[in-house]
Amino acid sequence: MFSFIYTVFLIFHVLPDVFSVVISRNYRGDVDMSCIEKFMPLLVEKEDEGSASPVLVHQGISYTYIKYMNVYLVTVSKKNTNVILVLSALYKIVEVFCEYFKTLEEEAVRDNFVIIYELFDEMLDFGYPQTTESKILQEFITQQGNRLETVRPPMAVTNAVSWRSEGIKYRKNEVFLDVIESVNMLANAQGTVLRSEIVGSIRFRVVLSGMPELRLGLNDKVFFQQSGASSRRGNGGKGVELEDIKFHQCVRLSRFDSERTISFIPPDGEFELMSYRLTTQVKPLIWVEAAVERHAHSRVEYMVKAKSQFKRQSVANHVEVIIPVPSDVSAPKFKTGAGTAKYVPELNAIVWSIRSFPGGREYIMRSSFMLPSIGSEEIEGRPPVNVKFEIPYYTTSGLQVRYLKIIEKSGYQALPWVRYVTQNGDYQLRMT
Repeated sequence: MFSFIYTVFLIFHVLPDVFSVVISRNYRGDVDMSCIEKFMPLLVEKEDEGSASPVLVHQGISYTYIKYMNVYLVTVSKKNTNVILVLSALYKIVEVFCEYFKTLEEEAVRDNFVIIYELFDEMLDFGYPQTTESKILQEFITQQGNRLETVRPPMAVTNAVSWRSEGIKYRKNEVFLDVIESVNMLANAQGTVLRSEIVGSIRFRVVLSGMPELRLGLNDKVFFQQSGASSRRGNGGKGVELEDIKFHQCVRLSRFDSERTISFIPPDGEFELMSYRLTTQVKPLIWVEAAVERHAHSRVEYMVKAKSQFKRQSVANHVEVIIPVPSDVSAPKFKTGAGTAKYVPELNAIVWSIRSFPGGREYIMRSSFMLPSIGSEEIEGRPPVNVKFEIPYYTTSGLQVRYLKIIEKSGYQALPWVRYVTQNGDYQLRMT
């Protein structure tokens, strides 16, 4: 069994050319606290060289850090620690602090020293991560000060299931499951996709009594291709390979490895069960062509054609096509075949909004502007068109939920609800 050790845990607040240690926690005492003074000069030096990484080593001391807004969270150790675990713990600490204080900045830290030290001691015991679920921590570490009565930690802290408390009861038992996929895409003006990927997540909202076990089954075409061992058997490599799969800590990984079944005792409320990425050639779901015509250096016209390239039974909602225009245009005029268009000076763009865009449809928007000169666009260049959309009941990857079983010793009946959503991520189309 591997071991990893946090020696010092520090939060840095960074001002222009100045930094200060806002709060620190020494768990083992085997590293001199003054070593942290070497961190910022070392980081600046590595950034100037272009060789900065999440782990810096200096004189036998490892500095592992993350940056959140203008705050650095740093661990210091002399041992060969498991860096992935350290980084995961740091990100989890940021998540818990944001749950407690709404934001993570110097003022919030200075106003909550006592609570932060309590959280450090509960989340990390002698440098080892322990309880990291904010809902469990909030049951016995509260923001109400000066309490004299003895507080008994919830059973979840000492349970094997540290993310869920015992004795939860609901009048109506339900589970809401969302499969949400974001499409990142860059395509040139000729329609060739230069870069595309799907970033997905499976999210739950659990309203269940007791200590239920859930078993989730996904369609074999997508899910069973996620590892090299399984891709060599069964489907002959015809499935879609998921990458960068990350599970919530509640998932029983041993059962997943042996049976390809996602089995877990869920936290109460909302949480992300798993996330994944799929690098594949994706056909643009909404294709946009934008043609620009100039007239005697005093007027410019745009003809924008938007076409939905998904199944006719699906509908994209809240579609926004953002077409960049020169910064010095004036007197905008619009004519749309669907939706509404307006000029947004703050964005230097036309925003064409279509509330409902059925599959297999094509709409055209025309606009014209007065333009003092064409020089501004020649200097600024021509940014790509951005598209925003949301398509319910649709997944680009083909991932589907086959079943969701809810097992609880009292035998109650629970209602599972499943929803699919495909939305835009970084979705850009270059103009002609």
